[in-house]
Amino acid sequence: MKKALLVLLSLLVAVTLVVAEGQADKGATAGSKIPDDPGFVNGRFTTTRTITVEVYDRGTGVAPENNFFARFIQEGVLRDHNIKVIFKPVPRWTEVQVLNNLLAAGEAPDICVTYDYPTIQTYANMGGVMDLNPYLEKYKPYLKDLWDLLGDANIYFDQDPVTKQLWAIEAIRKPNTRTTTFIREDWLKKLNLPEPKTLAEFEKTLRAFRDNAEKLLGKDKDKMIPFFLTVDVGWYISALADSFVPEKTTDETLYIYGFDDRRLLWPRYKEAVRVVNKWYNEGLIWKDFALYPVGDPTGDNLIKAGYVGAFIQNWDLPYRDGEKGIHGSLQKLVGPEAAYIAIDTFKNDAGKYRKYLGPAVDRKVFFTAKNKEPLASLIYLNWISKLENRKFLAIGEKGVHHEVLPDGTVKLLPNPEGDKKVNSLYNIDYTITLNGFDLGDPTLTAKSMALGYGGVDPKYIERAYKTQITDVRLLPVFRVGEIKSEQGMGPALAEKRNNLLVQSVVAKVSDFDKVFDAGMKDYLSSGGQAIIDERRAKLEEMKKAAATKK
Repeated sequence: MKKALLVLLSLLVAVTLVVAEGQADKGATAGSKIPDDPGFVNGRFTTTRTITVEVYDRGTGVAPENNFFARFIQEGVLRDHNIKVIFKPVPRWTEVQVLNNLLAAGEAPDICVTYDYPTIQTYANMGGVMDLNPYLEKYKPYLKDLWDLLGDANIYFDQDPVTKQLWAIEAIRKPNTRTTTFIREDWLKKLNLPEPKTLAEFEKTLRAFRDNAEKLLGKDKDKMIPFFLTVDVGWYISALADSFVPEKTTDETLYIYGFDDRRLLWPRYKEAVRVVNKWYNEGLIWKDFALYPVGDPTGDNLIKAGYVGAFIQNWDLPYRDGEKGIHGSLQKLVGPEAAYIAIDTFKNDAGKYRKYLGPAVDRKVFFTAKNKEPLASLIYLNWISKLENRKFLAIGEKGVHHEVLPDGTVKLLPNPEGDKKVNSLYNIDYTITLNGFDLGDPTLTAKSMALGYGGVDPKYIERAYKTQITDVRLLPVFRVGEIKSEQGMGPALAEKRNNLLVQSVVAKVSDFDKVFDAGMKDYLSSGGQAIIDERRAKLEEMKKAAATKK
């Protein structure tokens, strides 16, 4: 185990060095125009200020606005700064739609969080979002913890290069990861199969799972699912689709065609979907996947029950949630030998297991224009970014949520039920400026992360993480300013993308081209092509402006 921990540490340090590049263009708008707040003295308000804060509701059975951790924040912010915090829950899986409704109705919280920047831009243009730049400029001396965590790179990531307006702050992702491919280790052993290293070997393995269903599942042979898929096809084929992108594709091309977070428009994406269509028609994919909406637990329950041979998902997903997670359930229902291992199996045209990672940005935090307490809201973000506060939220109470080993390593314990239950891994729904795990010490963080999945052997974590730093290509940031054609299009285009991909997967092989091409034509004519054109034009403008300055 010690060796595994050391390897993980070296990997974490390496990736930290890789991603720590690039600085944002700091703004220079008039912070002096913001009047002083006479009620703010030495970092504390003389009278109680009240703010409302969005928090995701994942339907875990514990109210996100009123539990042990919510009260920890409320009591701490009130104690330290005399700010009363009221949490306003928003459903995690429909957050964009719900947030749009709240913004339209003027009922959004003072501090909002979303993964969808076009939503922010849309309401900013309608006067519904606050420009943070002057407030950050004026109050930076009181926001040290926020700056220490995010730096200029994330704070100014979304700043307009011309107007210097800043509608949102980008949270930071630690570590910077995406998806990987998981396969049943025990099934490979039962069938005496090697770990697949190529697409052809992976397909051969899936067929072996299908053809040996009785040997692998016994009386449940009819429930065999060699490869798992959901209606969010783009996410569940991401590792496969990325392997179809030609190695020589330029950064500019990836930017112009990269506004869809599932990368639908990247080069040769259609060929990846064609592979999945073939698998579906060969009986290698769950036939009913199209019947269940995003967030429905039916699919996850099939994985937990032990019927699934392989799937693509977040790099650590099988190991989350202790006994109730995928790994924990398999160990309990199938046996101690049952486990998923992460593999690199899809090579690109250069023979690399290419991973495309963007900058370490995550959710976007913004203030609504109706926010009457921008300073108190910024102080809240600073409090939530302070190491001791976010550390407690990540690891909880000693003896309840974690234990400390003799060498100082923090080992998370199985998630308790009831009021002290952690609603999201590391409580990321509360640490809205950080998505991930960071104890402040890279060595301690690396050692603890490997032990951070209650009941899971660290070797699985180390292996999964290694796939995330193999053949990584970091995508640069192009600061071209506002893309007007993206405004308000996020949810509509995402729905069209999902429909296009689902229909293409379930089509007859002979109909695949017809179905995919028709869906793509509709996607492009519904706004996709306009975004491509504007991105290309803005990129050219930026390049010309840069050349003029030389």
